[in-house]
Amino acid sequence: MPYKEKPILKKYYNIGEVADMFGVATSLLRFWEKEFDEVNPKKNRNGKRQYTQKDIDSIKLIYHLVKEKGYTLAGARDIIKSQSNKSKNKLDVISSLKDVRNFLTDLRANIS
Repeated sequence: MPYKEKPILKKYYNIGEVADMFGVATSLLRFWEKEFDEVNPKKNRNGKRQYTQKDIDSIKLIYHLVKEKGYTLAGARDIIKSQSNKSKNKLDVISSLKDVRNFLTDLRANIS
């Protein structure tokens, strides 16, 4: 059986890496940190933010609601508090469907 390389998942990501993941400015992440209790990165001895996967998942949900769905910050906050698990599950399904679409698009391009 051939060796299958697994992607290396980091325990902590810095603010620049997280900003690049979402294509936003680092200042927006700092702003969301103040606006949403769900985003609470740890800080190292130097005061640099260290985002965990849980923080990134929260940011993904906030990004989806605010940037993709067009909710206000107050509206997004209300949805997150009232339907936390439901919103996260819905976002997971959307993310999976986007992955499948990208895979199929790549597959079609390689077949042609």
